[in-house]
Amino acid sequence: MMRKVLMFVFAMCLALFAVSAMAQTSTTGSIAGTVLDPQSRAVPNATVTASGANITPQSAQTNGSGQYQIVELRPGTYSVTYTLTGFSTLVREGIELTSGFTANIDVQLRVGTITETVIVTGATPLVDVQNVTKHTVATREIIDTIPAARS
Repeated sequence: MMRKVLMFVFAMCLALFAVSAMAQTSTTGSIAGTVLDPQSRAVPNATVTASGANITPQSAQTNGSGQYQIVELRPGTYSVTYTLTGFSTLVREGIELTSGFTANIDVQLRVGTITETVIVTGATPLVDVQNVTKHTVATREIIDTIPAARS
């Protein structure tokens, strides 16, 4: 009988331990959302960087649907930067993140100006178009085939 009581107490302790472990919340948070262009289309391959004071910046890339997620961020205030070539850089500041919370931030990137400079260099060809002369050497065969009046 004592053995059954001990087994029952042991099983109850295990059950309570499992319930308390499941009740614990995560000590980190995350930032997730969608990046769209001005026509509300997904922007793939945009770089999303979350940074804050005394926090190592973490980055993620948007997928083909324009969605991103930066996970395991410590609680604090974050600044999130969105960049992609051909679009203006967008910065969202003051994102307050707490434990077990996912901040959903959907943004729309504006089309930026392309700042690319193309320099074409070349030299003019060395061709004299003012004095055009052609020199040809006439062989004996060419001279014999030319019709000529003979006296």
